[in-house]
Amino acid sequence: MNAQALGVHEFGYSERDFEQVCDQLYRRAGISLAASKQQMVYSRLARRLRHLALPSFASYLAYLDQHPEEWQPFINALTTNLTAFFREKHHFDQLVALAGEAQRRGRTLRFWSAAASTGEEPYSMAIALHQALGERFGQVQIIASDIDTGVLETARNGVYPLERIDQLDPAIRKRYFLRGTGSNAGFARVIPELRQHVEFRRINLLDADWHMAGGLDAIFCRNVMIYFDKPTQVRLLERQVRLLRPDGLFFAGHSESFVQANHLVKLVSRTVYRPVAGVAV
Repeated sequence: MNAQALGVHEFGYSERDFEQVCDQLYRRAGISLAASKQQMVYSRLARRLRHLALPSFASYLAYLDQHPEEWQPFINALTTNLTAFFREKHHFDQLVALAGEAQRRGRTLRFWSAAASTGEEPYSMAIALHQALGERFGQVQIIASDIDTGVLETARNGVYPLERIDQLDPAIRKRYFLRGTGSNAGFARVIPELRQHVEFRRINLLDADWHMAGGLDAIFCRNVMIYFDKPTQVRLLERQVRLLRPDGLFFAGHSESFVQANHLVKLVSRTVYRPVAGVAV
């Protein structure tokens, strides 16, 4: 294994260090990093080294072995959290159509946002469902999870800079967000009526038990599978699909495809899948 140093850096950083970081991230989060991510790894973990006053990546890796509480900041630093309100709007149109059909059967509706990041996705789900269902929105439950505890805290608070909601329709901004005043000027918070229907949880998709009951109406797991290798993708997809109702929907990211898993799901719309008969609960 090559231990060659990777350029001139504030902290000692070799190819061996990078490979060990990649190995640990794969083991603990299932995420595969390409060789082109060497500089990204350095820049993100360098903050942890400064915080801990460590001189090199080798010393940081040794520190991880001795301080298990550092694994969560390690994962938080290396996960990507790109999100926005109503990203891929056609998904929310399909979600509303699904909810309308299910609601007519008079039962509670349950949804899972499996990579909630800072909360824009589950709150977009809540807004779309509230607009469509009105008073019947009280029967909606949304579970929102992420592996990164830092972004989950932001999501749980539901507070965003005004520029993050600028692209939303003015009627949505007025109805579903409270503008801050005084020291909170420049921010807006999602209204309590929506927040109380979203339950945030820390879930690592590699965990053996997600503590998730089946019978879900839909799962949003968008732009997540691209970070896993193919065997991990199929394994996770199988576990998730088995939590869906037979008529439930699985929403994937725009660059994700499951042609290798046609025994589990069938494509019904653009990056929207339904369980193959007999797979879901």
